[in-house]
Amino acid sequence: MKFILFCQNPYAFGILEPIMQVLKEKKHEYLWFITNNLSSKFPYTAEPHTSNIEDLKTYRSDAILCPGNEVPYYLRGLKVQIFHGLAGEKKGHFRIRHYFDLYLTQGPYFTKKFRQLQQKYKDFEVIETGWSKLDIYGKNLREYEKEKEDLLQEKSASKIILYAPTFSPSLTSAPFLLEEIKGLAENKEFLILIKFHDLMNTKVVETYRTLAKNVENVVVEEEPNIVKFLIMADIMISDTSSVVYEFLLLDKPVLTFRSSSQTIRWDNSREYKDLKQKVAENLEHDPYAEQRREIIADYHPYNDGKSSLRMVNAIEDYIETHGVPEKRKLSFLRRRKINRLFKE
Repeated sequence: MKFILFCQNPYAFGILEPIMQVLKEKKHEYLWFITNNLSSKFPYTAEPHTSNIEDLKTYRSDAILCPGNEVPYYLRGLKVQIFHGLAGEKKGHFRIRHYFDLYLTQGPYFTKKFRQLQQKYKDFEVIETGWSKLDIYGKNLREYEKEKEDLLQEKSASKIILYAPTFSPSLTSAPFLLEEIKGLAENKEFLILIKFHDLMNTKVVETYRTLAKNVENVVVEEEPNIVKFLIMADIMISDTSSVVYEFLLLDKPVLTFRSSSQTIRWDNSREYKDLKQKVAENLEHDPYAEQRREIIADYHPYNDGKSSLRMVNAIEDYIETHGVPEKRKLSFLRRRKINRLFKE
């Protein structure tokens, strides 16, 4: 079978790479598609890849895997939505855009909602597989232990705190927590790693880079894949970001500020203050441990590191039963949007 790994944003690399490894093991063909603006960021340059939609037409794939929201309807292949996050409360997460034939969901919370939508629209299928990006949690959770030890020793610290805010102007805590982060850094036992979303406002990012230049135990990380920092951190600070759920699945404490989640099972503050006290309390007492396990069971109960394998198996089974669609039927307006987006 022939697969396209379809990338519109840098976060797609870490989601699709575990699937690529399964495709290699199963001897399937695959081709990465990366938009032109991602060319300098693409980390797998030795792998087959293209930025040309015409190449995808001639490739004639059997399946197209998309962590993003759009895919050209006119390309041959089963169009598969595999999602780019776990924040179901974010605007658009459960929006049906009609571009996909198959939705591969992460856990019961998502499966239930998409199956309700499936009953409404009746033009796609839903299969629960778990999420490829989190396979590392079940395979090699200790991969970064030595790097963490070396980093803590270098900075003479004992704990790593990860600050990972969302980029959305209406949801992000970044403009409001600068002084709180500065105050937290007064405790030299803490190494504070800051990981911004690729779309974060550049002026906000620069204020934190300035802080990092002046404060030794504050580091703004540039590496695109956040998974390493999730694994290394002892506690995370955020807001309404999908990464909150990714961190919770590691069964470690989270602090958020003004989260809009409807299922908060962690320490959430309505005011941008008291960060030092909240970090100390959660590191020492972890008061939300039991509630956190409810999220794990509902959002992503798979800890075997085989979600990517389940995804590929589900696609193989679907195609064996239903065949390969030549294209996706869409309304005129949605076809026009795709044609403009991908210059058809």
